[in-house]
Amino acid sequence: MAFTAKDVAALREKTGCGMMDCKKALTASEGNMDAAIDFLREKGLAAATKKAGRIAAEGVAWALVNDAGNIGVDIEVNAETDFVAKNADFQHFVQVCADTVIESNPADVDALLQCKVGGTEQTVDALLKEKIQTIGENIKIRRFQRFEGVVAAYIHAAGKIGVLVKFETSAEIAAKAEFKEYGKNIAMQIAAIIPQYLNEQSVPAEVVEHEKTILKEQIINDGKPAAIADKIVTGRLGKFFKEICLVDQAYVKDSDLSVQQYTDATGKELGGEIKIVDFVRFEKGEGIEKREDNFADEIASMIK
Repeated sequence: MAFTAKDVAALREKTGCGMMDCKKALTASEGNMDAAIDFLREKGLAAATKKAGRIAAEGVAWALVNDAGNIGVDIEVNAETDFVAKNADFQHFVQVCADTVIESNPADVDALLQCKVGGTEQTVDALLKEKIQTIGENIKIRRFQRFEGVVAAYIHAAGKIGVLVKFETSAEIAAKAEFKEYGKNIAMQIAAIIPQYLNEQSVPAEVVEHEKTILKEQIINDGKPAAIADKIVTGRLGKFFKEICLVDQAYVKDSDLSVQQYTDATGKELGGEIKIVDFVRFEKGEGIEKREDNFADEIASMIK
């Protein structure tokens, strides 16, 4: 019995197994869905399959730079409990994932799962399933970002937040200890103040227009004439940009300076120019709806 790409996707949806494993299972079972599920179970993937639907909102957001100092990665890997996130075996898996992103430069998580773990023939997907079985919790590689060039990384609270920043500057400046301290300070700023965009130019037009509409309504509701509302809105937009744009924010260690002013001053002190090009900030479990268990109800249901 032949099967299609839709069948592979359907099997993946039912089992939580990787795309290649599902394809192999359907090939072996000649397209029979039930037989393919049995095939996956027989291959030892049943434990991972059962855990795939469980909510994984803990884990770590991990940021690091390679030994050469020219490639950085920020990655979030989730587990079900904070206890497992502190497990050395789990943390080693996160390190392997980060190293693989640095070495193989996969396009996305699905591509990462098919990459070979450095020095072995084992895929990241196979290693993931192995860790799910040995650790006993659902584990998911949620997202990652990779930058090449002059980069700085920062991890806050043992993996609660991971930040990666990319800069443009000369090799001579990038090698200086003062620049490394500056890079860490910028990453800490991002972790603490949570900018949404790099600068005004990077804020989407629809976001600006939406904010203008809200500000105009606020001004009119305050009793100001509609005729002058637009002028007031223009003034208030400056405050909006200072809140959401990294380079316009007040520098957290010296509120008399903006991040841009701190950057310019550091570049001048080090004999050149520094430009912040891009950044990414991952917070573990961000946007994931966490399950709230009632322990008393759980015990009662077990007794029944």
